[in-house]
Amino acid sequence: MTQTSDPDRTVPTRRISFEASLANLPKHFAADGDLIQSHLAASLSAVFPDGEDFFVRSVRNFRDRITDPVLKRQVAGFIGQEAMHGRQHRAFNDRLQELGYPTKRFERLTKRGLAIRERLLSPTSNLAATAALEHFTATLAELVLTNDEIQHMFGHEEVRNLYLWHALEESEHKAVAFDVYKAVEGSERTRVWTMNALTFGFIAGMILQVAVSVLGDRDTYRRGNLRRSVGRLRHSPILSRDLWRQLRDYNRADFHPDDRDTTGLVEIWRDRLFGEQGTLNDKLTGVSPAA
Repeated sequence: MTQTSDPDRTVPTRRISFEASLANLPKHFAADGDLIQSHLAASLSAVFPDGEDFFVRSVRNFRDRITDPVLKRQVAGFIGQEAMHGRQHRAFNDRLQELGYPTKRFERLTKRGLAIRERLLSPTSNLAATAALEHFTATLAELVLTNDEIQHMFGHEEVRNLYLWHALEESEHKAVAFDVYKAVEGSERTRVWTMNALTFGFIAGMILQVAVSVLGDRDTYRRGNLRRSVGRLRHSPILSRDLWRQLRDYNRADFHPDDRDTTGLVEIWRDRLFGEQGTLNDKLTGVSPAA
């Protein structure tokens, strides 16, 4: 029996760079210079580099136990994509730090927190955490790729491009960590319990992180800025019940990431970003063969 849920899944590693195009990024880059949306995008980016490194380590721990050659190739693609995500978001975070965001401090806190987790918990538990957080990123990725309002929210074209590229690749490899967890016979109890714990921890941590970032911004205290930004946030798709239900679907006993078929969505965005007339082709420095 195959260990991969989709033998046709391809996970190419695209070597890409956004660093030069973000050099002139304004501080409040979100649409209409929105305060909270800028800090939210920055805070998400701050957790990505060390989070992606954690995902790579968690999956790599079990690489030798994967016997299916197709899943092995998908794991190689997963590792390549996640490593590139970490590299590009770290460069983005460097620029955000120059603009006054506390991204490097958040990077350090993320790294320390994950190091403690790895020291205290088993490799299987950390793989379960990776599978759960990959569901978070895949859910958010689908929202980014399907919702014009969310795409508009990023404001600055190159920030939007960074997140569109990241969203595409999260969709491409969304089931790889989950398939590895199943292949090494991780328990359902650990899978669900881990998701429940991380749902609270991730959301609470992100709210705190955004709050600290916003409160450290002088523009927060200019008359009307915060009030207008909160008003926009209340109507944002990221607070929708549909998104919450999609996240909670992970707790279903027979859940699999591919239950939501995003194959067509992936093909559309592969063509838009990296097809013959792809909008991000000029940022590519190379592409490894699709896994």
